[in-house]
Amino acid sequence: MTKSLQTQLAVPTGNLQSYIQATRSIPMLSAEEEKELATRLQDQGDLEAAQQLVLSHLRFVVHVARGYSGYGLPQADLIQEGNIGLMKAVKRFDPTVGVRLVSFAVYWIRAEIHEFILKNWRIVKVATTKAQRKLFFNLRSSKQRLGWFNHEEVQAVAKDLGVTAKDVLEMESRMSGRDIGFDEPDDDEERSQTFSPVTYLQDQGQEPSRVAEADELEEQNHQLLTTALGELDERSRDIIGQRWLTDDKSTLHELADKYGVSAERIRQLESNAIRKLKVAMAA
Repeated sequence: MTKSLQTQLAVPTGNLQSYIQATRSIPMLSAEEEKELATRLQDQGDLEAAQQLVLSHLRFVVHVARGYSGYGLPQADLIQEGNIGLMKAVKRFDPTVGVRLVSFAVYWIRAEIHEFILKNWRIVKVATTKAQRKLFFNLRSSKQRLGWFNHEEVQAVAKDLGVTAKDVLEMESRMSGRDIGFDEPDDDEERSQTFSPVTYLQDQGQEPSRVAEADELEEQNHQLLTTALGELDERSRDIIGQRWLTDDKSTLHELADKYGVSAERIRQLESNAIRKLKVAMAA
């Protein structure tokens, strides 16, 4: 789309009503005019024809976007996302199929608005799978009273939407939650009324006393291991070292060739040495 068209599609900040009134002033196209413009776009890549097709359908985008006002997102943002969907529809519209652009475009407009809502409704995405997306956009209209669903309502919604009762309950729980900031609020009064995760999700891993305790335990284990290794015979000590204490570990067959015994014998010596080490370190 041309730069001038993008400018005309931009929703004026703080002046949404003027924009909506402007879209209503743009004449609608007859079926013949629409087909002619779409043909020019398809055959000649005529951007002026594309501009007229888009502008004449902006009022329809506003109408669709208003249906999503209950999600708490700015109406101007929803309209802008819908406009993107409209432009995608115009680009893909085939006038030879025999349907009006408005019927074809509604899918693309809603798809862009849906994607925007899912990305911005919460910090944490509430719907990722196809079933969850379906539930997210249908659960509100399925509710017949305030509050949580009872068992019969859960079963009815699940049957209606072709999902499991578990999916319905999980999505209802997600939609009933709210985002919580990790850090404490700056305001003293607000801080006293909230319980921020930072107060109970502290990382204790680098606490000085814990670090000192971990270092002391590591040093103690190292000394015990060194002492225990010193009590093994030379061959057993070498087998443990080659099998466990180096980056380039030897195989049983390599050690068997080195000592002129079977691989099974090396395995037995290794097993006996490990058992002795465990006993020595536990003492």
